[in-house]
Amino acid sequence: MPVHNQQNKPATLLDLKDKLDKRETNHLCRLATLSRDGVRRHEAGPTGHRQAFSLDADRILHSRAYTRYIDKTQVFYMVSNDHITHRVLHVQLVSKIARTIGRFLRLNEDLIEAIALGHDIGHPPFGHDGEKELAQLCTAHDLPPFQHNVQSIQFLERLERKGQGWNLTLQVLDGILCHDGEIHSRDLEPKRNKDFAAFDRELEAKSAAPETQLLPMTLEGCVVRLCDTIAYIGRDIEDAIELKLIGRADIPAGCSTVLGNTNGSIVYRLVEDLITNSLAPGDGRELTRDAIGFSPEVSDSLQELKAFNYSNIYMNPAIKRDFAKIHTCYRVLFETYLDQVTKMESTSEIFREMLDSMDPAYVEMHAPAEIVRDFIAGMTDDYFLKVASLYGCPIPEKI
Repeated sequence: MPVHNQQNKPATLLDLKDKLDKRETNHLCRLATLSRDGVRRHEAGPTGHRQAFSLDADRILHSRAYTRYIDKTQVFYMVSNDHITHRVLHVQLVSKIARTIGRFLRLNEDLIEAIALGHDIGHPPFGHDGEKELAQLCTAHDLPPFQHNVQSIQFLERLERKGQGWNLTLQVLDGILCHDGEIHSRDLEPKRNKDFAAFDRELEAKSAAPETQLLPMTLEGCVVRLCDTIAYIGRDIEDAIELKLIGRADIPAGCSTVLGNTNGSIVYRLVEDLITNSLAPGDGRELTRDAIGFSPEVSDSLQELKAFNYSNIYMNPAIKRDFAKIHTCYRVLFETYLDQVTKMESTSEIFREMLDSMDPAYVEMHAPAEIVRDFIAGMTDDYFLKVASLYGCPIPEKI
């Protein structure tokens, strides 16, 4: 075993962490977010050798909500095809694509990864169609309309770890709340200098009024927001072709010319354009403008392709086959669990699976309808159908 004297003492992990922080300062662009600037709602003292955003990515990855991504609908549900995208693959694609862009723009890849992994964690069973069902039920019970990005914050701050939350950094939570991947943007400029008070005001405003438009506080958050679209737009087309809902020739000719007609070409073209259009011209080729975005031609083609997907895929009646049964399941489960919570039926699964292990402060701070919302939103597709069948609901069959 080697012997080290004081003059040859090996560096500790904390020393190496300091060196990583210094390397960020020297390597990342001046508009990037440094790990040492990560801010937490509750400063709990030293966090070991991991940098702030890397720690957040680990916390999200090890959360119970992340585990449930594995059986959450992306677009297509009740389909017996192992090659169709599920939510877990989507968030991994967002993370990979966004980190690639972040590397070329010299942004903080750890922050990008944490936001990307957590951005859809609040999605309920059966994707956006399920989200609409839960939104209607929440409104009918005097709650703000359900939104998956708001629910992501609810999970990560108030439900995980038996109600204690993960105490994630402001920058990560802000990026998750502000991702809004459905809104088309040619470019994005971060709204900087937020603190937790400003974040809480934005969370409240978005919760009350879904049409409220928010901007991330970091360029890293802007990258993830644009990459959400990059990750799903071509992938959804490939899934729809796999299911024979559309043909490749159906893709608008102008979009095929500018972006290509395969997921690979679409992703490559969008990533290439976003990087080159965001960097300043010249030999330096670095971010000098506090914004990122696409060129006008590519942005217009992407907007056209999103409209094509919406009318030919997302609103296609073929993918909503038997959704009337899922609609009924949502209503039966919501009313059943609301009755059980109100009556304190401690033998029901909402108590066994959630409330029995939850910190008492969670129950004190949430109305029964909010508890039911949280329980249903956290379900996987299969668990949702399993418990719905126990209450006599007709269950759709996979095709």
